Formats: sequence, structure tokens, C-alpha cells
Amino acid sequence: MGPLQLKQEMNKELHDILGFWLKHSIDVKHGGFVGQINSDMTVVPDAPKGLVLNARILWTFARAYRHEPKPEYMEMAERALHYLEAHFRDPEYPGYFWMVDYRGRPLQTKKQIYGQAFYLYALSEFILASGRKDLLPLAEEVFEVVEKGFDPVHGGYVEAYARDWTDEGDMRLGIHDQNDKKSMNTHLHVLEAYTNYFRIARAPKLEKQFRRLIGDMLDRIVDEEGGHFHLYFDEDWSLKSSHVSYGHDIEGSWLLMEAAELYGDAELLERTRNAAVRMADAVLTEGMDADGAIMWEGDANGVFDTDKHWWGQAEAIVGFVNAWQMTGEERFLKAATGCWEFTRKHIVDPIHGEWYWKTDRAGNPDLNDPKVNEWKCPYHNGRACFEIIERINL
Repeated sequence: MGPLQLKQEMNKELHDILGFWLKHSIDVKHGGFVGQINSDMTVVPDAPKGLVLNARILWTFARAYRHEPKPEYMEMAERALHYLEAHFRDPEYPGYFWMVDYRGRPLQTKKQIYGQAFYLYALSEFILASGRKDLLPLAEEVFEVVEKGFDPVHGGYVEAYARDWTDEGDMRLGIHDQNDKKSMNTHLHVLEAYTNYFRIARAPKLEKQFRRLIGDMLDRIVDEEGGHFHLYFDEDWSLKSSHVSYGHDIEGSWLLMEAAELYGDAELLERTRNAAVRMADAVLTEGMDADGAIMWEGDANGVFDTDKHWWGQAEAIVGFVNAWQMTGEERFLKAATGCWEFTRKHIVDPIHGEWYWKTDRAGNPDLNDPKVNEWKCPYHNGRACFEIIERINL
């Protein structure tokens, strides 16, 4: 498969993904969007609603409107924005709740910095799409909420706080995460948020923190020799895990480049480019299966979890195209197209649409995983489509 065919097929896939969410995700009875749809398309009417799901819907449809200004895309984005402000915004303390119930009442009120950052990412995209400069003060407010997580002693961002911004005992994003003060994942998505916010605001504090964060990613989180991200840390950056997340590595390789290119410092850009190529090379060498798919996790001894998650495939397609564009090396383009071919055959649901959560190593989908929930959103696969369509100009 050549790059033009990849672009054409992902353009079609983009419209299928957006169409799925337009048709199935709206919660007509309780407002906003449904909290869970199972793989057989059964809606779970009383499922909780997550900050990440709603922020990612906001981002996806704002981005879709910038790509193709259809009114239904803006309506979806506006619906998400309204619900976030009406139900997730804490009326007593700064920030946004992690989870609300199906009626929009607070359920998990802790302030997860990851979630605050995703709202900033999405809100910035909405401002870019709508031209609503009246929302810039709100974006600045959300930026300051994220900055409440900044560690002035050691640098970086603490994972989570209680509702009132006192210490929080449970730092985890989910049940499979380690309960540590700092993580690669939160820093990666704060970086992503600051990159998008930097497109609409250039305040000195933002510029300083944006530059500092790129530096922390390179100095603290990227293992430049091994070509992987470190995953978990103590407050003082003591390493707490030896595991490797191949999907985050390849996602981070292109998000770091996007950030450094936008920031515009030549020396920083060159260092970031070297790290990004090294990471893409490490994932290609260590984390890819013979069928073209990216696998889940490993360590210094190799892959130990061979499942193939939907979002990892999406990020691998973009990350390898990015590596191809940086180096001109055809092996990276071949990896991107091979990953898409696996995704098209095994991850895309040919009956109901959208993507399965994951498959086993043989490519069999796990139908116990939902099609929509607080984590299963249109952002990874939708964004992959936007990126490939825009990056490949032949």
C-alpha cells in the first residue's frame, strides 16, 4: 500500500467514525452523551460519564469542523462544551470533576490533572474552530487550573488532588495504573494541551511552562539511549517502573515533535527530533508484531503483553508516518501502512462501525470491552485520520 491509498482509506474511515458518534452517542434523555455502549451496541443508560470522554468528543468534533465545516460537527462540539461547563465544572473549587453520574451529578470529584489538561486541549481546539475569542479567558482559567498541579520544587506535574486541592491518596487514572505522584501519561497530555493552547495564546507564563515541560519530557521521561518513555515516578523523579508502553512511545514521538516545532527553538527541535526518531526506531524494532500491529507492553526482556489495542494502532500509524517524514526511510512508511492494514482487517468493526477496544495476538476482538465508555472515545482514531489526511500531500 502506498501513502496515497493510506490517505484515501483513512479519509473514508474518518467519516465512518464521525458518523458513528453522531448517530449513537447523544444522550437524548439526560443530556450530553451516553456513558457506555457495549460492543453489541447495547446502551448502558445509567453508566457514569467521564471528563475524558466528554473532552475528547469536544476536541474531535471541533477538529472535524476545522477540517470540514459541517454544522452537525459544530453542534456536537457545542453540546460537549455546554455539558462540561454545566455538569463537570466544580461550583465551589477550581477545576472539573473526574466523573459524573448519568444525570450529570458529581460522582468522582477529585481533580485529575490529566483530565484538566484534556479539557484545555479540547477547549483550545474549539476556539480555533469557532473563532470564539470570548472563550479565551475561560481557556486561561483552565490553564491556571492545570498549573495548580505544577511542582515548584522538582518540576513536573503531580497526578491528582482532592476536590479542594488538598492531597489525594488515589493518584491513579485507572485501576491498571500505579499509584505514584507523577507519570509519563499525565505529562504527555499536559504537553499536548499546552501545544494546542500555544496556538491561541502566547502569554509569558505559558511560554515558560511550555518550554520547561518539553525539557522535562526529554530530561526526565525519555530514556534517549533505550528509546522509550519511563512510566512512573516519585515526586523527586525517582523511577518507579521498568515497563515499556509501546503505544505511548510512538504517540509521544510525534507529539514531542509537534510541540518542539511549534515552540520554535532550533536547538530544542534538533534534540527532540533525535529523540523522536530513536523512539520510533525502538518501537519498530521491539514492539511490532509480524502482522503489522503494535503490541501492548514489555520491558527490557521484550514484549510480555501481546494484546493489540485500538488506540495504539492509531498512534502507530501517525507516529510512523511522522518518522518517515522526518527521515525519508521507507521502513517507517511500510510500518504505518502495515499497521493500518491490520487495523482495517481486525480493529474496525465491520458490522456496527467504530473500532474494537482490542484484539488478542491473533487478531480476535475482545467483545467484552465496550465500544464507548469513559476511555473509549473518538479522539485517537479520529485524530489519526486527520493527521494522515493532512500529512500526505501527493
